[in-house]
Amino acid sequence: MPSEAEKLAINRTTNLFVVTGPSGVGKGTMIAKILERVPHIAKSVSATTRQMREGERQNVDYFFCSSEEFFKMKLRGEFLEWAKFTEHYYGTPRSWVEKSLSEGQDVILEIEVEGAKQIRQKYPQAVLIFISPPSYDELKSRLQSRATESPERILTRLEKAKEELNSKNLFDYEVINDNLDEAIGNLEHIVYAERLRITR
Repeated sequence: MPSEAEKLAINRTTNLFVVTGPSGVGKGTMIAKILERVPHIAKSVSATTRQMREGERQNVDYFFCSSEEFFKMKLRGEFLEWAKFTEHYYGTPRSWVEKSLSEGQDVILEIEVEGAKQIRQKYPQAVLIFISPPSYDELKSRLQSRATESPERILTRLEKAKEELNSKNLFDYEVINDNLDEAIGNLEHIVYAERLRITR
Protein backbone atom coordinates (compact mmCIF):
# COMPACT_ATOMS: atom_id res chain seq x y z
CA MET A 1 0.00 0.00 0.00
CA PRO A 2 1.33 3.48 -0.83
CA SER A 3 2.13 5.78 2.09
CA GLU A 4 0.24 9.07 2.60
CA ALA A 5 3.18 10.97 1.10
CA GLU A 6 3.12 8.69 -1.96
CA LYS A 7 -0.64 9.16 -2.35
CA LEU A 8 -0.19 12.93 -2.22
CA ALA A 9 2.52 12.80 -4.86
CA ILE A 10 0.33 10.73 -7.19
CA ASN A 11 -2.79 12.88 -6.75
CA ARG A 12 -1.20 16.31 -7.17
CA THR A 13 -0.65 18.04 -10.48
CA THR A 14 2.85 17.39 -11.75
CA ASN A 15 5.15 19.82 -13.54
CA LEU A 16 7.75 19.67 -16.25
CA PHE A 17 10.52 22.13 -15.38
CA VAL A 18 12.77 23.06 -18.29
CA VAL A 19 16.10 24.58 -17.22
CA THR A 20 18.40 26.15 -19.77
CA GLY A 21 21.11 28.76 -20.14
CA PRO A 22 24.60 29.14 -21.57
CA SER A 23 27.25 26.47 -21.17
CA GLY A 24 29.25 27.06 -17.99
CA VAL A 25 26.50 28.90 -16.13
CA GLY A 26 26.08 26.13 -13.52
CA LYS A 27 22.86 24.42 -14.60
CA GLY A 28 24.06 20.90 -13.77
CA THR A 29 25.31 21.83 -10.29
CA MET A 30 22.07 23.62 -9.46
CA ILE A 31 19.86 20.78 -10.67
CA ALA A 32 21.90 18.23 -8.70
CA LYS A 33 21.17 20.19 -5.51
CA ILE A 34 17.46 20.44 -6.32
CA LEU A 35 17.32 16.67 -6.72
CA GLU A 36 18.89 16.30 -3.25
CA ARG A 37 16.60 18.82 -1.55
CA VAL A 38 13.21 18.43 -3.20
CA PRO A 39 11.13 15.23 -2.96
CA HIS A 40 9.16 13.78 -5.86
CA ILE A 41 11.26 15.26 -8.65
CA ALA A 42 13.38 13.42 -11.22
CA LYS A 43 15.91 14.58 -13.76
CA SER A 44 14.94 13.72 -17.31
CA VAL A 45 17.23 11.34 -19.16
CA SER A 46 18.09 12.43 -22.70
CA ALA A 47 19.05 10.34 -25.70
CA THR A 48 22.37 11.28 -27.29
CA THR A 49 24.61 10.19 -30.12
CA ARG A 50 27.82 11.16 -28.34
CA GLN A 51 30.12 8.58 -26.81
CA MET A 52 29.75 7.57 -23.18
CA ARG A 53 32.27 9.27 -20.90
CA GLU A 54 34.09 7.69 -17.99
CA GLY A 55 31.76 7.28 -15.02
CA GLU A 56 28.55 7.65 -17.03
CA ARG A 57 25.88 4.93 -17.08
CA GLN A 58 23.55 3.87 -19.85
CA ASN A 59 19.87 4.68 -19.16
CA VAL A 60 20.88 6.72 -16.09
CA ASP A 61 22.97 9.64 -17.34
CA TYR A 62 21.84 9.31 -20.97
CA PHE A 63 20.26 6.89 -23.38
CA PHE A 64 23.35 6.47 -25.56
CA CYS A 65 22.46 5.48 -29.10
CA SER A 66 23.78 5.51 -32.64
CA SER A 67 22.91 8.26 -35.11
CA GLU A 68 20.75 5.75 -36.99
CA GLU A 69 18.78 4.85 -33.86
CA PHE A 70 18.38 8.53 -32.98
CA PHE A 71 16.93 9.47 -36.35
CA LYS A 72 14.52 6.53 -36.30
CA MET A 73 13.20 7.80 -32.96
CA LYS A 74 12.94 11.31 -34.43
CA LEU A 75 10.97 10.09 -37.45
CA ARG A 76 8.58 8.22 -35.16
CA GLY A 77 7.93 11.44 -33.22
CA GLU A 78 9.36 10.04 -29.99
CA PHE A 79 11.10 13.24 -28.86
CA LEU A 80 9.58 16.20 -27.02
CA GLU A 81 12.53 18.14 -28.38
CA TRP A 82 15.80 17.45 -30.11
CA ALA A 83 18.81 19.51 -31.06
CA LYS A 84 22.33 19.30 -32.41
CA PHE A 85 25.04 20.63 -30.12
CA THR A 86 28.57 20.76 -31.53
CA GLU A 87 28.74 17.53 -33.56
CA HIS A 88 26.28 15.43 -31.55
CA TYR A 89 22.48 15.09 -31.32
CA TYR A 90 20.41 15.18 -28.15
CA GLY A 91 16.72 14.51 -27.61
CA THR A 92 14.18 14.15 -24.79
CA PRO A 93 12.14 10.93 -25.04
CA ARG A 94 8.46 11.80 -24.63
CA SER A 95 7.56 8.40 -23.15
CA TRP A 96 10.03 8.69 -20.23
CA VAL A 97 8.77 12.17 -19.30
CA GLU A 98 5.08 11.28 -19.54
CA LYS A 99 5.54 8.08 -17.51
CA SER A 100 7.32 9.96 -14.71
CA LEU A 101 4.67 12.71 -14.63
CA SER A 102 1.85 10.15 -14.54
CA GLU A 103 3.49 8.46 -11.54
CA GLY A 104 3.40 11.68 -9.49
CA GLN A 105 6.93 12.84 -10.15
CA ASP A 106 7.83 16.32 -11.29
CA VAL A 107 10.44 16.21 -14.04
CA ILE A 108 13.32 18.65 -14.38
CA LEU A 109 14.99 18.87 -17.75
CA GLU A 110 18.36 20.45 -18.61
CA ILE A 111 18.52 21.31 -22.30
CA GLU A 112 19.66 23.86 -24.85
CA VAL A 113 17.65 27.00 -25.60
CA GLU A 114 16.46 25.70 -28.99
CA GLY A 115 15.14 22.55 -27.33
CA ALA A 116 13.31 24.63 -24.74
CA LYS A 117 11.57 26.53 -27.54
CA GLN A 118 10.38 23.23 -29.03
CA ILE A 119 8.97 22.13 -25.68
CA ARG A 120 7.10 25.43 -25.35
CA GLN A 121 5.29 24.52 -28.59
CA LYS A 122 4.66 20.84 -27.83
CA TYR A 123 4.08 21.06 -24.07
CA PRO A 124 2.92 24.65 -23.35
CA GLN A 125 2.23 23.98 -19.66
CA ALA A 126 5.94 23.36 -19.05
CA VAL A 127 7.71 25.81 -16.71
CA LEU A 128 10.68 27.35 -18.53
CA ILE A 129 13.57 28.66 -16.41
CA PHE A 130 16.60 30.50 -17.77
CA ILE A 131 19.85 30.43 -15.76
CA SER A 132 21.95 33.53 -16.47
CA PRO A 133 25.51 34.43 -15.55
CA PRO A 134 26.01 37.70 -13.65
CA SER A 135 27.70 39.04 -16.79
CA TYR A 136 29.08 37.88 -20.12
CA ASP A 137 32.64 38.54 -18.91
CA GLU A 138 32.06 36.35 -15.85
CA LEU A 139 30.79 33.54 -18.07
CA LYS A 140 33.88 33.86 -20.25
CA SER A 141 36.11 33.67 -17.16
CA ARG A 142 34.30 30.56 -15.89
CA LEU A 143 34.65 28.74 -19.19
CA GLN A 144 38.34 29.59 -19.48
CA SER A 145 39.08 28.59 -15.88
CA ARG A 146 37.63 25.10 -16.41
CA ALA A 147 40.53 24.38 -18.79
CA THR A 148 38.72 21.32 -20.16
CA GLU A 149 38.30 22.53 -23.75
CA SER A 150 40.35 24.07 -26.50
CA PRO A 151 40.30 27.87 -27.04
CA GLU A 152 38.40 27.27 -30.28
CA ARG A 153 35.67 25.27 -28.51
CA ILE A 154 35.39 27.92 -25.78
CA LEU A 155 34.98 30.61 -28.46
CA THR A 156 32.20 28.55 -30.07
CA ARG A 157 30.42 28.24 -26.72
CA LEU A 158 30.74 31.98 -26.06
CA GLU A 159 29.30 32.89 -29.46
CA LYS A 160 26.39 30.55 -28.81
CA ALA A 161 25.95 32.08 -25.34
CA LYS A 162 25.41 35.53 -26.88
CA GLU A 163 22.52 34.15 -28.93
CA GLU A 164 21.05 32.30 -25.95
CA LEU A 165 21.17 35.33 -23.66
CA ASN A 166 19.10 37.23 -26.22
CA SER A 167 16.37 34.59 -25.91
CA LYS A 168 15.79 34.75 -22.15
CA ASN A 169 12.65 36.88 -22.55
CA LEU A 170 10.90 33.77 -23.91
CA PHE A 171 11.10 32.08 -20.50
CA ASP A 172 8.87 32.17 -17.42
CA TYR A 173 11.66 32.78 -14.90
CA GLU A 174 15.25 33.99 -14.84
CA VAL A 175 17.69 32.91 -12.12
CA ILE A 176 21.01 34.75 -12.07
CA ASN A 177 23.81 32.52 -10.83
CA ASP A 178 26.04 35.08 -9.13
CA ASN A 179 26.02 33.42 -5.70
CA LEU A 180 25.51 29.67 -6.16
CA ASP A 181 23.67 29.05 -2.88
CA GLU A 182 21.26 31.91 -3.54
CA ALA A 183 20.68 30.73 -7.10
CA ILE A 184 19.91 27.19 -5.93
CA GLY A 185 17.52 28.60 -3.34
CA ASN A 186 15.72 30.66 -5.98
CA LEU A 187 15.36 27.63 -8.24
CA GLU A 188 13.98 25.63 -5.32
CA HIS A 189 11.44 28.40 -4.56
CA ILE A 190 10.25 28.28 -8.17
CA VAL A 191 9.63 24.52 -7.93
CA TYR A 192 7.57 24.86 -4.75
CA ALA A 193 5.70 27.93 -6.02
CA GLU A 194 4.63 26.07 -9.15
CA ARG A 195 3.42 23.17 -7.05
CA LEU A 196 1.12 25.60 -5.21
CA ARG A 197 -0.22 27.28 -8.36
CA ILE A 198 -4.00 27.00 -8.78
CA THR A 199 -4.37 28.08 -12.43
CA ARG A 200 -2.02 27.74 -15.38
